[in-house]
Amino acid sequence: MKTRTILLTLAMYFVAAAVCLAQDPNIGTWKLNEAKSQLPPAGLKIGTMVVTAEGDNMKVTQDATDKDGKPIRIEWTGKFDGKDYTVTGNPAVDSRSYKKIDDRTMVSTGTKGGKVVTSARSVVSADGKTRTVHVTQTDSAGKKVTGTVVYDKQ
Repeated sequence: MKTRTILLTLAMYFVAAAVCLAQDPNIGTWKLNEAKSQLPPAGLKIGTMVVTAEGDNMKVTQDATDKDGKPIRIEWTGKFDGKDYTVTGNPAVDSRSYKKIDDRTMVSTGTKGGKVVTSARSVVSADGKTRTVHVTQTDSAGKKVTGTVVYDKQ
């Protein structure tokens, strides 16, 4: 009886550990699906986005091209806690915050000089294969532009 109880307790422990350590659906490599996207005009085109865990932080690396086709690498490291963290490589944004709404949904805000210049809501599909990002940004003329960007998990 004691052995049975110990084995059952161990089994429950391992199941609980597996559930707790289940991978965040945002983590992975995401590639732009241009055919399904409605890209905002005159903005950066982010072709690949890689989200990784680094300790208790998350790192987002984006390989993009600017409006002239010049390659750009954008990096952000921080927590999905709604606080601003520094962005490198993006001339339009110097900090960004991410906040998780639920396991598959998060919102982000990009700022330049303390002023919000972009906001987005991203949702990972239930099967974890698609990420849809609804973006609102301010262009160089101060006009709000919107777009929907779709990424496929690699």
